[in-house]
Amino acid sequence: MMRIGVALVAVLGLAACGGGSRYSSSKATGYGGGYSPAPVVVPFASGPIQKACLADGRKEASRTRCGCVQAVADQSLSAADQRRGAKMFRDPHQLQEIRQSDNANNERFWKAWKEFGQNAAAICAQT
Repeated sequence: MMRIGVALVAVLGLAACGGGSRYSSSKATGYGGGYSPAPVVVPFASGPIQKACLADGRKEASRTRCGCVQAVADQSLSAADQRRGAKMFRDPHQLQEIRQSDNANNERFWKAWKEFGQNAAAICAQT
């Protein structure tokens, strides 16, 4: 009797795991079956970078993308660097001047800005 009880528990345990069926495979269509990837969560924030990005007028600029770029800026740039960087959208040549400068503050800003740009490109690529 004990063996039957253990066997019954084992069968019920395996049945509870589900084995799938032809209707629940990842290749199934219709009836709500099939694989649906998890939605991509895009960070968003507003601030000086987002406003400058939208005001710049580039065709790739959208509220979502510029908000994503601002969220990355919030994680990696100080408020002062964000304000300074926002001005670069209007005058990109100024950024080139900063990059070539021998000033230690400019060099620090350039390194932070470059890292920010790489991070923003990677994180916001899907927007």
